[in-house]
Amino acid sequence: MWRWSLHKKVERDPRKSPALVRILLRELEKAESEDLRHVIIPLLHTIMYVLTKATGITEELYRRTYTFCTKLLTLPTPYCTVALECAIQLKTEAAVPGTLYQRMVIAEQNLMSELYPYQERVFLFVDPELVSASVCSALLLEIEAAQTQQTPEACMRHVVSHALQAALGEACHAAALQKKLQASPRRTLEMYFHAVVAAVEQMANEPSPSRAVHLERLEEIYCSLLGPLAAARGRCGGDPLQDQPPSVPLPSPNITFHLWTDEEQLWKELVLFLQPRSQLRLSADLEALDLHGLHPDQELARVSVLSTDSGIERDLPPGPDESPAPSSPELERAGLQRKGGIKMRMWPADLWLPGNWHGPPGLHRRTGGPGGDGELLPGVSRVHTARVLVLGDDRMLGRLAQAYHTLRKRETQKFCLTPRLSLQLYYIPMLAPEEPTVSRQPELGELAAFLGRADRWYQSTVNTLCPAIRKLAEMTPCFDTSRTVDPFILDVITYYVRMGTQPIYFQIYTVKIFFSDLSQDPAEEVFLTELKVKIQDSKFPKDGFSPKRRGVAEGQGAELTICYQKALLSHRAREVTVSMRATGLVLKAIPANDTEGPAHFARTAAPATDQMCLNVTVTEVVKSSNLAGRTFSIVTNTFRTAHIQTQSQDQRLLTLLDKDNRRTFKDVVRFEVAPCPEPCSRAHKLKAPWLSSHQQKAMEMVKSKPKPLLMPINTFSGIIQ
Repeated sequence: MWRWSLHKKVERDPRKSPALVRILLRELEKAESEDLRHVIIPLLHTIMYVLTKATGITEELYRRTYTFCTKLLTLPTPYCTVALECAIQLKTEAAVPGTLYQRMVIAEQNLMSELYPYQERVFLFVDPELVSASVCSALLLEIEAAQTQQTPEACMRHVVSHALQAALGEACHAAALQKKLQASPRRTLEMYFHAVVAAVEQMANEPSPSRAVHLERLEEIYCSLLGPLAAARGRCGGDPLQDQPPSVPLPSPNITFHLWTDEEQLWKELVLFLQPRSQLRLSADLEALDLHGLHPDQELARVSVLSTDSGIERDLPPGPDESPAPSSPELERAGLQRKGGIKMRMWPADLWLPGNWHGPPGLHRRTGGPGGDGELLPGVSRVHTARVLVLGDDRMLGRLAQAYHTLRKRETQKFCLTPRLSLQLYYIPMLAPEEPTVSRQPELGELAAFLGRADRWYQSTVNTLCPAIRKLAEMTPCFDTSRTVDPFILDVITYYVRMGTQPIYFQIYTVKIFFSDLSQDPAEEVFLTELKVKIQDSKFPKDGFSPKRRGVAEGQGAELTICYQKALLSHRAREVTVSMRATGLVLKAIPANDTEGPAHFARTAAPATDQMCLNVTVTEVVKSSNLAGRTFSIVTNTFRTAHIQTQSQDQRLLTLLDKDNRRTFKDVVRFEVAPCPEPCSRAHKLKAPWLSSHQQKAMEMVKSKPKPLLMPINTFSGIIQ
């Protein structure tokens, strides 16, 4: 609420922006001097959000903020990572004021611009079976009420007005400028919009941008808009009757609301997002990939072209610049040479690795693109960013893990999304209304609790949204979309998807389930948070022992044989096989506290498969004999492993994945659990003789040790080491 109130002050009174930046900068310097690191990243995000919205910031404030960010580069991750991103943005913003605002609005509102073609969209997915209808309706009404006022014309006016005010400062007559833009027809407005975008982007892309030259260009646009007399009056001090300049709002991003009812819905929405402009931006290489695809046993896409020449260089017509002598030795040797029939297309060796799906995490990033992804294929740029935001509990994240696994698996068959799309995943916890809060929240909100422990700013900003959303759902809905709204929940969601750039990676696990009916094929599933096994109710055989004869407690549970690789500090594989009578088995991928080991990783950490472990809890029935007779007790055994196989000897098991009753498997006699490998890492099957020996060894290492499939969830700072 404090952050939201601070940003609203900037919107309502832009003149307070420099004072707020000075206060935030003073707090940052105090936190750095007193080693209060837990407040550095929240203050950095807050000051960058203010600088993006504000106008009239002096060069001295930009320089001080940039110098402070460079000091943080000596700190460990994630402080240096966040500080580097802020420093890159500040360097451009100081030379060309208004760049951050302009690029954010163009990308989020999908405005047409050749100089900045990046497009973004926020996909809000809600499972109607997990979230009540009142919550869905309240969120939809708030999104529609805010976005009804954000027409393309209004967004273009905001871009022009903000760029001129940020560059000219007090010399800009803001009220007259907005009045002129409001009265301009769409054709004229588009002309000034493209002129401002061209001036800002051309200067921002210069190796050494000059603020003075940028100011001259925008002064010309300002004079052509208001005329030379009004521009001269603005340079002389503006209008004395104008006490407070009108603010330029920062529109909320383009958010689409989706009820998750289809397993293929995420894939379909991403394809539709790329469809309008995909045909205009395909290179020849990507056309071949889209046409033929990449099958699991095919590594390269080859294009067959009907050739009309003989393949002999002597038969080719001479080029315009070629004039060899008729009796030259080069021409005689050419008659004995053949032209290459097949040209092997060379892709990067790590093209199919999961890191490329989110963009390279290198330190030297492009300032032009929102994600800095650059090009994965020659001539194909990632100009689209899909920000997928899911609302729900751990069951919803289980469905997201399924969809993410399917998405990555599709890329091995048709390589069409990865080169053009940057996928970012976000999560807002929301429990079902019918569940008691006290008893169900710790169970269904384990991943949200882990994110809150890892990132305090996520805990105070995102994890506290659930009560506010419930309160919004209980309020009387207002269907009047013409009035001005000040939505708190939408603003927090917008702040999260804009500033949450540091992902935490979670290992997805695969489970192979075998059934008692041998005619039924084994099922292969994935899970993210938990796998729970219960003993399925079954009748005792007539010719066997009855429960009364062998004791009631002895009849509980089932005989299980568990084989697993024990997790050791030395990372050596140690097979352990035990047999016991147990009443249940729980495999948890989310540690209960931060002391249970590094099961998840920030973006800069190198994830290793041997460090990812499941926390296994087995409820064992222990029989003991003494003078009083037999006694039975329940003992809980815990251990950590990444690979486990469990088989029931006498009874059937009931398996539940990700706490979701819709993903329950009955009549199970055996299951095998292991870290899910990256599907794209299996695409390397053909030998590549044209590669160097070093590249071939790198490819063999990729084949021998597949990369784990990690699902990233964006936070503000990632895991603080």
